[in-house]
Amino acid sequence: METQYLRSFLLVIETGSLAEAARRLHRTAAAVAQQMRTLEREFGTELLARAGRTVAPTPAGHRLAATAPQLLRDLAHARTHVSQESEVGELTLGTINTALHSLLPDILARFVAELPGVKVFLQSGTTQQVYQAVQQGTLDAAICLYPSFALSKAFDWSLLREESLILLAPRHLADMTPFELLRTQPLIRYDRSLGGGQMIERYLRANQIAVPRERFELSSLVAISMMVDRGLGVAVVPDTALEWPDGHNVVRLALPGQTESRRFGTLWLRSSPRLARIHRLVDCAQAVVRERSYAVPGSKPSAGYAE
Repeated sequence: METQYLRSFLLVIETGSLAEAARRLHRTAAAVAQQMRTLEREFGTELLARAGRTVAPTPAGHRLAATAPQLLRDLAHARTHVSQESEVGELTLGTINTALHSLLPDILARFVAELPGVKVFLQSGTTQQVYQAVQQGTLDAAICLYPSFALSKAFDWSLLREESLILLAPRHLADMTPFELLRTQPLIRYDRSLGGGQMIERYLRANQIAVPRERFELSSLVAISMMVDRGLGVAVVPDTALEWPDGHNVVRLALPGQTESRRFGTLWLRSSPRLARIHRLVDCAQAVVRERSYAVPGSKPSAGYAE
């Protein structure tokens, strides 16, 4: 049985949708549906009940969903025990979009150069989603933000960056102060359902800034920077490792009086059977951050920001 099929099954159960699971796995819905049919043939019973575009586990599917995470952990442990090598096998890695569009390609390039025999499976989502997947054992590690709660001792965490807020503005408005810009220009808002967006909302309220009008609200920092570049407004965003369009039509302005920042790093279970590979990944991530001259504070993360 392909272990990836079980991971796909758990993701289908989590999302309630073959299409959404396929999107996160970067596969077609037909390919995921075929995996589910293969699993049903393997177990000799129906695992999913389909109703329109949604799916739900049958009683047998519920039983499989309850046992699959431990089964995946046992299989991973058996592989590690048999091979006694960190240089071959698999690594399942979760990531938020900020990492996927900035540091992660360089991290993976270094990791693959050091461990060419390791196959890496990527799954994108919010910090909360990838945290839960690591907790359930469907992901080995995640590059994400520190969750909005204190981590239990079952987890380990390696800090990569600490990100304060900045203001992105069209270059022709660079002679205005940040507060003048926020009080007079349309705001392109970072999604308030994410921790970074909530941090921005707290900053605006703390400084009693009444936004004249909100033009857009979205979760993609890359798209936000492109909209500012097109002159559609200004945006308060975390100062991420993304390649902002500096030197063109956008300027980055420091915001006065900041007290909050979001923390970005690698998360994994201390009991993971793939610790050797995870530690190599963490080493690669730290090396990339050092080479690209990003500050890495030495203090422990405080609870705060989910995305």
